[in-house]
Amino acid sequence: MTDIQGILFDEDGTLIDTYDIILASMRYTINDDLGRSLPDDVLMAGVGTPLADQMLHFAEGDEALADQLLRTYREHNVAVHDANVRAFPGTREALERLRAAGIPMGVVTSKRHALAQRGLDMSGIAAFFDLLIAPDDWPEHKPAPGPILRACELMGLDPARCLYVGDSPFDIQAGNAAGCPTVAALWGMFPSEALAAERPAMACPSLTELVDHLGL
Repeated sequence: MTDIQGILFDEDGTLIDTYDIILASMRYTINDDLGRSLPDDVLMAGVGTPLADQMLHFAEGDEALADQLLRTYREHNVAVHDANVRAFPGTREALERLRAAGIPMGVVTSKRHALAQRGLDMSGIAAFFDLLIAPDDWPEHKPAPGPILRACELMGLDPARCLYVGDSPFDIQAGNAAGCPTVAALWGMFPSEALAAERPAMACPSLTELVDHLGL
């Protein structure tokens, strides 16, 4: 895995530690507003897929209710986002090493473009990335490979020589389907067993260790 042209990253749970932010908004939207009593693991099970799909699941297919839940979630999420968003420890230093080695980098996320960009900006790491692909930028979404393939196309990268790093099973599914070597981010939101089941090319406990493994 040393002949790498570029690296694409998921955002939430991979670059930025937003677990508590997402969980708080999920609890508010589904348990408080909708009146459910779902445990945290159920609330978080779909993280990594587009939020609209998650809300449609909680609304049991009722599109009008899903739209209402989506609005509620977004209002709450925006309210708590800025005070709490931050990059994982060591992320900036690892990205600096990758940039110094001349590795082009991008972000492929299931978060809306504007809020995803805001998260990168506020956590101080936006300048490391050449592009950002979000659900409102491309019609196909993770776990489908489309947005990753689009990012590779725009960056002039061969998917077979472009890592995709993510913390959810949906990330690994999408990267594998795109033909990318996938890296399971064990520092993120999902248990290692769930990630291992998707057969990533490798798993790392930190972004620093991934950069060490690449010899950069």
